[in-house]
Amino acid sequence: MELRLEADLHTHTMVSDHAYSTLKENCASAAEAGLKGLAVTDHSPGTPDGAHILHFINLSVLPRRICGVSVLQGVEANITDRTGALDMEERHLKRLEWIVASMHNRCMKDKSFEDCTSAYNAVAENPYVDVIGHCTTNDFPFDCEPVLKKFNEYGKIIEINESSLVYKKGAVENSIEILRLCKKYEIPIVIDSDSHFCDLIGKTPNALRLIADTDFPQWLILNADWERVREYVLKKRPWIAEL
Repeated sequence: MELRLEADLHTHTMVSDHAYSTLKENCASAAEAGLKGLAVTDHSPGTPDGAHILHFINLSVLPRRICGVSVLQGVEANITDRTGALDMEERHLKRLEWIVASMHNRCMKDKSFEDCTSAYNAVAENPYVDVIGHCTTNDFPFDCEPVLKKFNEYGKIIEINESSLVYKKGAVENSIEILRLCKKYEIPIVIDSDSHFCDLIGKTPNALRLIADTDFPQWLILNADWERVREYVLKKRPWIAEL
């Protein structure tokens, strides 16, 4: 049976200046793609052209569904150093519904193998983080097997990122290894577009090809089933009244 995703959980709007679509355009594309859920995860304020903190404070004005698609109010936060610090204060993180933590060249100060390993080990223990974003590029090497085991211990979800597979060196080979280890240790993943333009929402052909090539089990892909995403979010954030 062909794998079909029911949510795209890492997407950007033109609030991040290097993206090109509005949230409504993204949701319309999500609906057209047959998705049930979408996480809006614009870049946090530490990114040179990231969203202002008021963007995240004001997300609560959004309707729960746009174009018939359930919207998770989130962020892609930057991991900034080997201590695993994020560029958003706890008081703001705790109000959001979906948090992707990622490393980016302009925001991560420490980039050695030891630094990245230390940073990921610390991020694993951050209770607000849901997903480890695009940890598959050569830019940020880390001790993969023990770190993934720690991610699993602390309930973190590993992202296979379509944009990285297309544009980042080493992402294909590293994704294959990460999928192997996630399969071995039964670590859940999400497959995301990391879309910066609405027509790319829900489009993950390269990631889905890797899933097929590695015979990765569908039951470990959280966003293959919107109800599983919904249950995960509501269990972790019982203050959300509706989703």
